[in-house]
Amino acid sequence: MDSSNEGNLNFYDLHPKPADFFAEVIDGLNKTQKSIPPKFFYDKAGSRLFDAICDLPEYYPTRTEINILKQNSDEIADHVGAGCLLVEPGSGSSHKVRLLLDGLRPHAYIPMEISREHLRQSAEDLGGDYPWLDVHATCADFTSTIRLPYSPEGIRKVVFFPGSTIGNFEPEEATRFLQELAGLVGPNGGLLIGVDLKKSKDMLHAAYDDEQGVTAAFNVNLLKRINRELGADFKTENFCHQSFYNELLGRVELHLVSQCDHTVSISGECFSFTAGESIHTENSYKYTIEEFQDLANKAGFRPQAVWMDDDSLFSVHYFIPP
Repeated sequence: MDSSNEGNLNFYDLHPKPADFFAEVIDGLNKTQKSIPPKFFYDKAGSRLFDAICDLPEYYPTRTEINILKQNSDEIADHVGAGCLLVEPGSGSSHKVRLLLDGLRPHAYIPMEISREHLRQSAEDLGGDYPWLDVHATCADFTSTIRLPYSPEGIRKVVFFPGSTIGNFEPEEATRFLQELAGLVGPNGGLLIGVDLKKSKDMLHAAYDDEQGVTAAFNVNLLKRINRELGADFKTENFCHQSFYNELLGRVELHLVSQCDHTVSISGECFSFTAGESIHTENSYKYTIEEFQDLANKAGFRPQAVWMDDDSLFSVHYFIPP
């Protein structure tokens, strides 16, 4: 583990090795339904594109969750309590946590993000704006076993997991991940989590296939990253972005659809694509309040509070272990 210290900012590099990226891409493309894990969206360019998606008028989750956090920050602080070790897997730009820091006054904050440069910049910005806050930025893949580089005894742990990132997991995987979080925070800890709610197909389609094409660029950037980092020869013009709501499974699916028959090589490994065949790049599961509370209960959490917007588009939950 590489680490560095800059004032109130500590940086730990647990970034997955390039070999892990290669192995997971090869494994996914060898499946009957070709797929690539969505965690690999987030190189430097992908992280910037995702930030741009969050500002789109069609993309309701970010602004809705931000409004929920703003309007209920005092009540959230009452439930979470002051002085905790606040851990945020998949922290991105650490924008939403800023809405809570003054109320929570955590002992320290641990943002975890797979994109090294994006994490360092956001952590430096946060450390500069909150000089009283100790920031322990950790570059890591939180979908594997979570290791905390800083965990003082006697300090309660609370995980902040906004953005409905939990929706990227298959329900069984989400249960296992929540079980891991329950073990991480321990019997005195807590989980503050954002969960997207079920809604109309039209609103979901617009949110994941915006008119400006930013989501399409975000999806296609995954192929550009594989070309750059793994020596592949994807021709991005041979693929188009596709998203749709799978009502039976309750999830939005993102795909990259081949527009013609062709072959792609990745470091000597060859993959054939037929016209219309897709690479499945992401799921975003939507839940009802009751469905998600049942899922969390199976993972070892007990619901304490839930906050929603007036239109019931999005929810923020606070759970504690039993």
